[in-house]
Formats: sequence, structure tokens, C-alpha cells
Amino acid sequence: MKYSTRVKPISYLKSHAADIVKNLSEFRQPMLITQNGEVKLAIIDIKSFEEHEETLAALKLLAMGNKAIENGEGRLADEVLMDFDKL
Repeated sequence: MKYSTRVKPISYLKSHAADIVKNLSEFRQPMLITQNGEVKLAIIDIKSFEEHEETLAALKLLAMGNKAIENGEGRLADEVLMDFDKL
């Protein structure tokens, strides 16, 4: 995706808010908002935001799992399965 085509000044945001919301919801591509020529905001639709948050949560769980393994805190899958068999 080319972000260069999705960059708008803050004045555009102020005068086209409804169009921006419709566009974000329809195309699900972020829009970058500039102030004084510098990008200050990235705006995304709520579905993209929720997917992003879910992805971050999954990555955090993976990182925590990897850290536990590195610290010797993990267990072999066979051991866990044997514990389930004992129930």
C-alpha cells in the first residue's frame, strides 16, 4: 500500500470528516494527517483497529511463551498430554 496517496492536511480532516469516515470504513486503508507539513496522526477504521489489537495480543502471548521457554519454564507437550490422561 502506498501511504503517499493517503496523506492529507489537518484542514482536510476538519472539512471532510464524514467523507473520511465513509472512506476508511469502505476501503480499510489508514489515512495520515499532517500538521505544519509533518505527519501527526494515523487514522484507521474500527475493524482494522480491533484486528491490530488482537494481533498485538497474540504476539505478546508468543513472546511471553518464548521467554518462558528460554528461562526453562516450559514443559514438553508429551508431559502435558500425560497429565491430561491422568484426569
